[in-house]
Amino acid sequence: MLSYVIRRVLFAIPILVGVSLLTFILFYVASPPELMARRNLSARNPTPQQVQQWLEQHGYDKPMDVQFRKHMTELLLFRFGKSDATGEPIWDRIRQGVGPSSLVASLVFFCLLVTSVACALALAFFRGSYVDLWGTFLCVLLMSVSYLVFIIGGQYLLGKILKYFPLAGYARGINAWKFVLLPMVIGVVSRVGENVRFYRTVMLEEMNQDYVRTARAKGVGEQAVLFRHVLKNASIPILTRAVLSLPFLLMGSILLESFFGIPGLGTLTVDAINSQDFAVVRAMVFLGTVLYIIGSILTDISYALVDPRVRLE
Repeated sequence: MLSYVIRRVLFAIPILVGVSLLTFILFYVASPPELMARRNLSARNPTPQQVQQWLEQHGYDKPMDVQFRKHMTELLLFRFGKSDATGEPIWDRIRQGVGPSSLVASLVFFCLLVTSVACALALAFFRGSYVDLWGTFLCVLLMSVSYLVFIIGGQYLLGKILKYFPLAGYARGINAWKFVLLPMVIGVVSRVGENVRFYRTVMLEEMNQDYVRTARAKGVGEQAVLFRHVLKNASIPILTRAVLSLPFLLMGSILLESFFGIPGLGTLTVDAINSQDFAVVRAMVFLGTVLYIIGSILTDISYALVDPRVRLE
């Protein structure tokens, strides 16, 4: 398994370089260094000398190939440097945002996983009945609603009308729970439809396998078949979907954090894009790619831990 992980890590290097190169090119096309300099300088009409001085301070006066090699070396060493807009160390801003994003992500992840698996098991148990029919219809309905509608509707109904939760804001420490409950509820409700449909399909496929028919023929009850056999053998696709969703949750939901004023990594990314802060943008894209690769490797490792038939070679 160790050799497999090492190979996957080595294969990840070209992916990181490719993603960083694409980000580098797209940002230069959308926002040339001179435009970033004029936007970040405090003077309303900066002189050419001030623009050139800003470019030299941030290393944007060198040829593009030299800049990319320098940026790529720093990224691979996780030396993100300082923000182009504020001059603040980027790692400090990431440390400030990782706490709120991790809190919301962990709540959404565990509640969504438990709710989705439980509902999928219920629909599979009552397959072909009205419970299955109306449950599937509700899942399709939830999948058809825009994420933005869930956010605005949740804020209006649960925050403004019923006043169960604060509309927006964040408080660090023990008082953070009341500000993250509403984003958690919206994060779960907006994703539960597609997850339940996927898990229900997986479990129904497992229920048509020979080992399930053999267990029933031996007199094993339907509940025991479902929870003891079907759920265990359906764990691989469940793990795949769950683990691969972690990097996106940890990086923060851009819409969720923006609407609720949560100072997480999603908000940091949006602010960097709006202020054309290329240093922060490339750091966040690189960090997101690393987290996705780690999630993919953890998914493969979990296969071998859950199913002894799987071998990592």
